[in-house]
Amino acid sequence: MTDATLSTVRNAARLLKEFRTREASIGVSELARRLHLGKSGVHRLLTTLLAEGLVEQDPRTGGYRSGIVMFELGEAVKVHLDLHAAAGPVLVHLREQTGESSQVGVLDGDDVVYVDRLESAHSLRLFTETGRRVPVHCTSSGKVLLAHAPEHVREAALARPHAQLTPHTITDPAALRAELATVRSRGWAEAINEREIGVASLAAPIRDLHGDVVAAISIGAPVARFGAVPRRRFAKELVEAGEAVSRRLGWTEQTPRVPVSGT
Repeated sequence: MTDATLSTVRNAARLLKEFRTREASIGVSELARRLHLGKSGVHRLLTTLLAEGLVEQDPRTGGYRSGIVMFELGEAVKVHLDLHAAAGPVLVHLREQTGESSQVGVLDGDDVVYVDRLESAHSLRLFTETGRRVPVHCTSSGKVLLAHAPEHVREAALARPHAQLTPHTITDPAALRAELATVRSRGWAEAINEREIGVASLAAPIRDLHGDVVAAISIGAPVARFGAVPRRRFAKELVEAGEAVSRRLGWTEQTPRVPVSGT
């Protein structure tokens, strides 16, 4: 990135920060004065930001104000901050219950990003740092998030090619679609040897106050500790943990929870 490009990005950021005030709108001349920039340069920045929905123009005054995308970005930041606060105590309890690494992941394109994580106390454990990205199609968290994503998001993801990471990775769109339908009806997801041989994980949804699935809570461990009986017990505890975080985010259960079933 050139110095000129960096300067443009910096000026765009400075311009957007001016809309943190409670003014109804700000004109081009006033923005140019505050930023010590030329009016033509400010106008070009505003034109680009307007096209991206980051600002909007008041048709009555001709001034500018924050756009709907800025509001959406702010809401996303708020959700992540709220999510961290809501999930923290539940992750501690989940790790104590299961003895396994516990984490919270959110969807970002074709990846799951872990935004919170507690490591297992076992000497044999998985090492996945906070902030790491993992593929959405072969992880339990990814399956939960895709299963509950809007249909157009889910179908777009299914239409894209996915890497065959192990012989157990589900890459066929029809098979993956069926797997996601099972996740929705069962209330939790599993991924056994799908991303890496010898690695298993289970996940359940986290909902916001509107009932939308905004994250997944999961545990991961070596396959040797994920036999059929502990997997069923862990799934029940995960669903309860997901609901606990959801309630801390303002969600209230409107219908009976789908009972946890075996696989």
